[in-house]
Amino acid sequence: MRVPVVCAVLLSQWMLAATAPAPPGAADPQTATAYCDFDDGYQISVQYNSSEVSEKEQPRNGKVWAPGGSPLVLYAQTALVLNGTQIPVGAYTMYVIPGKKDWTLIVNRNVTAGSPYDEKQDLARAPMELGEIGEATRQLQVSFAHAGAKQCSLRVYYGKTGAFVGFSER
Repeated sequence: MRVPVVCAVLLSQWMLAATAPAPPGAADPQTATAYCDFDDGYQISVQYNSSEVSEKEQPRNGKVWAPGGSPLVLYAQTALVLNGTQIPVGAYTMYVIPGKKDWTLIVNRNVTAGSPYDEKQDLARAPMELGEIGEATRQLQVSFAHAGAKQCSLRVYYGKTGAFVGFSER
């Protein structure tokens, strides 16, 4: 008789847990993460909002853009180099300045959630290579390509544009 009682208790606990609200600090389902591992085991990653970009959040040529309404967040387990600028181990926000013929990636020191972009906190800026992708997307897509032992290429896709920039391990 104990087996059915134990099963009933476990089932009721499982159902209660399945319907309970997410605990504070639980990951947002709109948040996605892209990773790249260097050959020595260190990693860089980017967290970003993968929800569909609303009309008011659309990129504007020449204006700083926080895709999805919030900046991308870069986590570096090792010191990096971007466009000749050294980036120490740590967390940073990243913004993009889209243009018709070129995009710029900005790495910013300010990681305070909800704070507005502050150019004085910029650590590095880098031009991004551009390409056109076959099918337009209204959701930001971010990925990395392992380009060498100490190199990872960040890839940002939005609309019909693919923008690429390389990070090197210092």
